[in-house]
Amino acid sequence: MERIERDLVAGTLTVGDRLPAERALAESLSVSRASVREAIRVLEAMGVIRTAAGSGPDAGAIVTADAATSIGSALRLHTATRALPIEDLVRTRILLETAALRDAAARDPRPDLAGVTAMLDAMDDPGLQPEEFHRLDADFHVALVALAGNVVVEAMMAALRGPIQGYVLAGVPQLDDWAAVASNLRCEHRGIVAALARGHGTKAADLARAHIQGFVELVDGYRGSCSSGEVTGRR
Repeated sequence: MERIERDLVAGTLTVGDRLPAERALAESLSVSRASVREAIRVLEAMGVIRTAAGSGPDAGAIVTADAATSIGSALRLHTATRALPIEDLVRTRILLETAALRDAAARDPRPDLAGVTAMLDAMDDPGLQPEEFHRLDADFHVALVALAGNVVVEAMMAALRGPIQGYVLAGVPQLDDWAAVASNLRCEHRGIVAALARGHGTKAADLARAHIQGFVELVDGYRGSCSSGEVTGRR
């Protein structure tokens, strides 16, 4: 693993290159083939290489670049240990999402909002169950962050998606009127996208912060209102 890292840093190994066969690697590094296989499995889990059996052009161990998978896997596993407080996860999400919205609004040319708008249209279906609504909602927020063009931030946001969505769904049964909550979530989503479309990054970030914090407060027994005066359901 250290040898492959050095080769990547030096540029003698790049994305798309194929690693030598296990036997050749073992001989050149003076280690066992079992050690080589273990290192390759770890590197594959980290998203640095991909492997395929056979003898075709895609066979063997090939250097790849799948940062989202590796960062996401690590964060999900650490979150699953319950060592990361939900409060810190929410704060981290706010930091990532608000910064991404400001960066997205500042991009030239401005990012295409057709994808996130289509997600909002899908969430307008009144027949959606809470689980499906929040799945689409999670996709929407990850897509918002992706508009900033920062793959590291996008990967981290995608990694936070699972535990945060679980927290959201756990809070749904506490809500007195899901229809009103969903309506207000849609209202707030549209407000964020509208601000982004106008290039108002700070406004979009402020709306997103209120949206996220508002749902946490709602689950904790607080109530507020959207601009329309409806019962709040911020998430």
